Amino acid sequence: MRALPANITRRQALALLGAAAAGAVLGLSGCGEPPYVSPYVWDALLRDGDRLTYAPGGTVQSRWGVDVSSHQHEIDWPAVYGAGVQFAFVRAGNRGATEGVLYEDEFFRANVAGAQAAGIPVSTYFFSQAITLAEAEEEADFLLDLIGQAEDAGIFFEAVAFDHESVQIEGARANDVDGALLSKMAVAFCERVQAAGHVPFVYGNQRDLLRLDKTVRQAYPLWLAEYDVGIPTAQFDFRIWQYSSTGQIPGITTDVDLNLWLPLPED
Repeated sequence: MRALPANITRRQALALLGAAAAGAVLGLSGCGEPPYVSPYVWDALLRDGDRLTYAPGGTVQSRWGVDVSSHQHEIDWPAVYGAGVQFAFVRAGNRGATEGVLYEDEFFRANVAGAQAAGIPVSTYFFSQAITLAEAEEEADFLLDLIGQAEDAGIFFEAVAFDHESVQIEGARANDVDGALLSKMAVAFCERVQAAGHVPFVYGNQRDLLRLDKTVRQAYPLWLAEYDVGIPTAQFDFRIWQYSSTGQIPGITTDVDLNLWLPLPED
């Protein structure tokens, strides 16, 4: 199925969500759809220790990367570059899971500056705990302000990701957000990011991403988290696969998430 255009507006996306909901009521959702076929040839996935490479026909078509936050503390970015890392997602901030306050990640500025100076392309993400459209928009604006300050210092961002997950914390305020609201919040966040000239991604594991309406999964590139499998099992297209949360990389003293950035699937 051809994906929705990348420049879809919030109004268009919300209209599609409404149409999809109406189809579900009429019993039309998924009717007559063929079985899912991945755009990737997983036999072309090569493993070298913790590192993955996607090389169909012997031609490398992927990049290998990490995502980091204050949990990784100070990072020796030249050592990370020397280990072969080809991109990095850096957390810009988060919303508190219980009190709902917005925070800048204390290592955001040092990480984006250090990664870029070492020659590693930089992207960023925000850990959302929004429970309303207004909060999702507030998070996007907060993130875009941080991005703008970094850009003023010469940083370039490849992509900007929306990461909304349940958390194992007593009193977590966003764990019960339903799929319809999550879909609308993802659109609200991504629309603001896109209007600011950035490429929006949506992050999550299969459960998170399948809570989104299919139209949203088609409208924005997805960043899938799935660990301890030989190949991904998701029945939808995605661009980045976060395949480990326990990677070991020179220059990073803690476990770190490892990711494979795949080529753009053909329509």
